[in-house]
Amino acid sequence: MSGGDTSGAANFEPAVDVISGRASAPPVIILCDHASNALPAGYGTLGLPEAELDRHIGYDIGAAGVARGLAALLGTAAVLSRWSRLLIDLNRGLDDPTLIMRLSDGAVIPGNRHVDIAERERRIDACWRPYHAAVAGLIDAELVQGRTPILVSIHSFTNIWRGAARPWHAAILWDRDPRLALPLIAGLRADASLIVGDNEPYSGKLRGDTLWQHGTSRGLPHAIVEIRQDLIADPPGQDAWAARLACIITAMLADPEHQEALARIEMFGSHTGPL
Repeated sequence: MSGGDTSGAANFEPAVDVISGRASAPPVIILCDHASNALPAGYGTLGLPEAELDRHIGYDIGAAGVARGLAALLGTAAVLSRWSRLLIDLNRGLDDPTLIMRLSDGAVIPGNRHVDIAERERRIDACWRPYHAAVAGLIDAELVQGRTPILVSIHSFTNIWRGAARPWHAAILWDRDPRLALPLIAGLRADASLIVGDNEPYSGKLRGDTLWQHGTSRGLPHAIVEIRQDLIADPPGQDAWAARLACIITAMLADPEHQEALARIEMFGSHTGPL
C-alpha cells in the first residue's frame, strides 16, 4: 500500500527499540524520538516519493547513530523510535495538532490527509503509548533503586532552513530545569570552534513533548541535544559527536556539585502556554 489508504494496517510491530544499560552505568537514559524513517508494512510510503522520507521530515538525520553511540560509551539505557515521525510524532502530546502531520515543510502527506479517529487511535496504541511506556519503565526502574534518572534526548536540525544557513553546530533545549542544560551548554562552548544555541533554533518550552512528560512533570533533570544534520550525516560524524557528549556528561557526573544537583527530584514548573 503506497497511497493514502491505511485501512487494515493496524497490526504492526511496536514503535520502540530499547537498549539495556549496564548495572554499573550512571543513571542516564538516552532518548531518540525521531530515530527512524521506516514505516510499517501496509503503510507503504504514506503516498510520498521515497526521497521525501529521506529528508528531515521523515526523521532526525543522524540522531539514531549519535544516540546509540552515546549509550554504548556511557553503558546506559536508551529508547529509540522504530517508525517515522510522519506516522505519528512521539515528541508531541496527544492533544497536539501536529501529532499526525498532514503537511510538513511543503510536503503534503497523502496517507495522513484523511486519518479518522479510529486510525489515529491505532497509531497511538501501537506506537505512541509503547514508546512512552518504555521510557517510563526505565525511569521507574532507576527510581526503585533510589537513583534519579537523567534524561538526554538526541535530535538533529537542518543546516539550511527556508534558504538561510544556520550557524549553530549544536543546541541545547530546555524548559525551566537548568541542572543538565547549562552544564551541557558550557561543556560544548568550551570548544571555541563550536557555535552552540541556547534554546535556538528551537525552544525546549513545549508543553506535552517527551521531556515535558517524563522530565519536567516528574522533576527529573533533562535536556534535548540538537545537532546540525550535516555534521552527523555519516557514521564518523555520529561517532565524533557521541564521543564529545560522552566526555562532557562523564565529566559532569564526576563533579560533586553537579552530582548533588542531578541526584535530586526537583519541580521547577514548566511553560504552560502556546509557543
